Amino acid sequence: MIPTAGTPTAHPLDALAQAWVPLRPGLSFRPLHFAEDGYDLQLRVEPGTVIPRHRHSGEVHAYTLSGSREIIETGEIIGPGVFVHEPAGNIDSWRTVGDEPCVIHISLTGDIDYLDEGGQVIGTTNSASARAAYLAWCAAQGVVPHPALA
Repeated sequence: MIPTAGTPTAHPLDALAQAWVPLRPGLSFRPLHFAEDGYDLQLRVEPGTVIPRHRHSGEVHAYTLSGSREIIETGEIIGPGVFVHEPAGNIDSWRTVGDEPCVIHISLTGDIDYLDEGGQVIGTTNSASARAAYLAWCAAQGVVPHPALA
């Protein structure tokens, strides 16, 4: 069936063709989709890297593609093929375990608030800030942003 005018159309994006955009030492991402209140990405976390304590204002759906991570609060090891749903309000921290990077496909909505030891917000990321990081990296590298992500 040929789509008619006004019919929504899928927009494939080759994730493997996207570069890893560094966020900080040990952490990079491949953007897949940005929306007003959410985004999809692949997160690459190098061995030994810790993702500090944070709270999600929206839901998170995370599927581990390779490597393993440990949820620090519970000691649970999340390896390849494991799906994790985090409801809005979830607070956790985690670290990569083993000697290979942990790559996770993540879909999320809302903000991620990073917390200090007293529970105060010390930083926030969201779809807009992730998109800004991607576009800034593209500009710095002289790379044309993917049309679906610009």
